[in-house]
Amino acid sequence: MDNKEIAKELKSLCKIDIDAFFAYTETFRHIDIPDVKRNVERFRDDHERHIKDLSDEIRSLGDEPPKFSRDFKGYVLDIFTKVRSLTGVEGALKALKTGEETTNRRYGDAVKLDFPERILNLVNKNFKDEQGHLSYIEQAIKNQVWKKAA
Repeated sequence: MDNKEIAKELKSLCKIDIDAFFAYTETFRHIDIPDVKRNVERFRDDHERHIKDLSDEIRSLGDEPPKFSRDFKGYVLDIFTKVRSLTGVEGALKALKTGEETTNRRYGDAVKLDFPERILNLVNKNFKDEQGHLSYIEQAIKNQVWKKAA
């Protein structure tokens, strides 16, 4: 892969992390269970770190990272998240699960690409974070944490 192709792939990952950051920010306000809220905040912070790290790599390749704003898919995800979050913690977690499934698919594809070792290590590290996010959210939904907190 040349630098232009690498930057294009990293921009795509960065955009999905930006969308996830905004979804977590929106959802955070609708969660009133302290443990879940702490994890959602930590996951949002992970997405923010991913954005920074990916942006640094994109710049090192001589390109500009995406703007820290929602694109069309981000707006759709935001509307979906807002609607789901209106149903409380259950809806918020289910909205985040949908977003994390998309993010995990995208990172799962990216780790198979022919990136230089330094970039592949970063992508793998981010993917591991994403897998942890999805695992936690799926477990919280399975355990119906909103019922136990009531």
